[in-house]
Amino acid sequence: MKSFCDGLSRRDALRIGTASLFGSAIGLPQALAADTGAKHKDISLIFVFLHGGLSTIDTLDMKPDAPAEFRGEFNPVKTKVPGMDMADLLPKLGQQADKFSLVRSFRHHNSDHGPADHYILTGYFPTAGFNPNLTPNNQRPAVGSAISRTLGPKGSVPAYVAIPKLHPSGGPAYLGAAHSPFVIDADPNSASFAVPDLLPPPAIAANRLDDRKRLLETVDRFHREAESRANKSAGAVGTFRDKAFDLMTSRAAKQAFDIHSEPEKMRDEYGRNTLGQSCLMARRLVEAGVRCVTIDHSNYDTHDGNFDVLKKTLLPMFDPGISTLFRDLSDRGLLDTTLVVVTGEFGRTPRINKNAGRDHWGPSFTVLLGGGGLKGGRVVGASDARAERPSTDPYGPEDLFHTMYAQLGIDPKAEFHAPDGRPFALVNNGKLIRELL
Repeated sequence: MKSFCDGLSRRDALRIGTASLFGSAIGLPQALAADTGAKHKDISLIFVFLHGGLSTIDTLDMKPDAPAEFRGEFNPVKTKVPGMDMADLLPKLGQQADKFSLVRSFRHHNSDHGPADHYILTGYFPTAGFNPNLTPNNQRPAVGSAISRTLGPKGSVPAYVAIPKLHPSGGPAYLGAAHSPFVIDADPNSASFAVPDLLPPPAIAANRLDDRKRLLETVDRFHREAESRANKSAGAVGTFRDKAFDLMTSRAAKQAFDIHSEPEKMRDEYGRNTLGQSCLMARRLVEAGVRCVTIDHSNYDTHDGNFDVLKKTLLPMFDPGISTLFRDLSDRGLLDTTLVVVTGEFGRTPRINKNAGRDHWGPSFTVLLGGGGLKGGRVVGASDARAERPSTDPYGPEDLFHTMYAQLGIDPKAEFHAPDGRPFALVNNGKLIRELL
């Protein structure tokens, strides 16, 4: 697999959610161990993270009148919404333009993968000591972990699911393992796709699960008191281990994760690739009650051959996958209760480099979002003539998180507390993106 420009390998197999059934890694029992007491609007989030940084100057905010060294090789075309022109390589997305909006005055101050990733996935820029090489590397909770903590699981499915792998900044930070994502850790486009944590290990027959459960309960008795002294939340894992067993025997949960039961025509429309099938899986999961699904899709780090990679590889996946997600949610009556956010950690440089590529660019890029009660068909703000800076009042990650949480029924002014009692604000100030409301 191609590495990002920082030399780090972004492997698709981070063994977090599919470790042994009762191993030490974060697995199903921990993912299910969440607070269920908060009141909230019944809205879910699908967060599509375009890992590496999509070139929005070539897709969602084109500059056809800029000099050749800026404008690129693609042409803008009209969409279903007047004034929302997009690249001619996104015809299907253009037909769904009334269902989402574009924030074209988005920006932040960092253009390095690791810190920018953390910023976009948590709403907080990391401070001294941040190590992007760790997985997870969170100094602040990822959006899915915050949703898990405030809204909790619904039914027999986890509150927070990561597809197809765990992003390094997708963890819970001080919220603890109870609010880690349930990581699918498998490509839903694979013909052999299955979710290991929904199945007993091959060596354990289904009729032996109850015996294994009783054995675990016996062992737990000898450790419960010590665990309780060491960690007041340790009992949560034991409590929610029961839910893990229930999930393995839940027909509804198995059905939600069973992408093979989806009609072949629908799977084709999403696209037979990792992004398309991840979007389809995300729709199935929110339909089953999952609060937050994050999709980590790469590699948008187009330093070399930007236009060739976009044309031949990335946009043929992006166009059907994202457009069908919006259309499918709408057709099923789920769009009003599902907020969809699509963004990379930054955009790409307006000026094309000597390798026909574009480099990292945090000062100006576009975020696509819709559903969840937001207005569709709107263009919020604008960038300047070369997409170098916003030309209207800018929005940033803090504003995105303030708006997302408000739509989900979570008070953006709420506070969390670390195990030692220190208070942490859920959102680092920020304001509503009112043009979307």
